[in-house]
Amino acid sequence: MSSKQKITTFLWFDNNAEEAMNLYTSIFKNSKILNVVRYGEAGPGPKGTVMNGVFELEGQQFMALNGGPHFKFTEAISLFVSCESQEEVDELWEKLTADGGAPSQCGWLKDKFGLSWQIIPTTLMELMSDPDPEKSKRVMQAMLQMSKIDVAALKRAYDGL
Repeated sequence: MSSKQKITTFLWFDNNAEEAMNLYTSIFKNSKILNVVRYGEAGPGPKGTVMNGVFELEGQQFMALNGGPHFKFTEAISLFVSCESQEEVDELWEKLTADGGAPSQCGWLKDKFGLSWQIIPTTLMELMSDPDPEKSKRVMQAMLQMSKIDVAALKRAYDGL
């Protein structure tokens, strides 16, 4: 673990932490697995399987643990991803909902491991923070009708079209 990051998000998986780390580092460009610790003879997991690992997504470190089926992810915590374009939103949305993931509302989704993500274009925050309350209200109302965020539709709402 790097000494630069004082607080690290810790993710508890049943038995697929390695699969999750591989998926997440394949999706985000500036990402890598930094360390993997495997179970040995003493267990409690099967020898050779991942006990825990450290990985980095876009400069942010995470820890993953194969801790068994005792705890599940909930929407009470999610990973918020700021996207610079509709293309980035679309690409991340497709990759994170693949193979059993599920879209939700207002830019939220669950990946196939049950982890919640918010895939949010920076444009949404810019338009919603406009000082004109009517414009920001229209953007909010449009966003509340969306699953995946549609930047063009947000701009139309902003413009009152």
